[in-house]
Amino acid sequence: MTRYNPECIFCKITAGLIPATVLYRNDVVVAFRDITPVAPTHVLIIPVEHIRSLSELTEADSEIAAQILLAARIVADITGVLESGYRVVFNNGADALQSVGHIHAHLIGGRPMGWPPFAGHEVRH
Repeated sequence: MTRYNPECIFCKITAGLIPATVLYRNDVVVAFRDITPVAPTHVLIIPVEHIRSLSELTEADSEIAAQILLAARIVADITGVLESGYRVVFNNGADALQSVGHIHAHLIGGRPMGWPPFAGHEVRH
């Protein structure tokens, strides 16, 4: 049984109810451009199934977790940042600025990165 939350904006995107610029999709994950990018390349990679956060990820979800990371490499290649470098970020919980309750990775690239991440930017998703 696929987990779906009809109130979740990311579930609506995976279901095709809300438009997004999708760069990659398979049966497990969807990758689409962030609508508020912090870099020239800023893509969100989300599972099709609704999992609220990393804190709710279980061993039964290991294939989903693997597919998110594998999709990051594919999306980096599609967007042209595979060789130059990119960052993959997961925000988990309110203190980490997660504002959408659906697990997702930010793939960010296309410019040199600083440390700490997002210095001068507050990214909420």
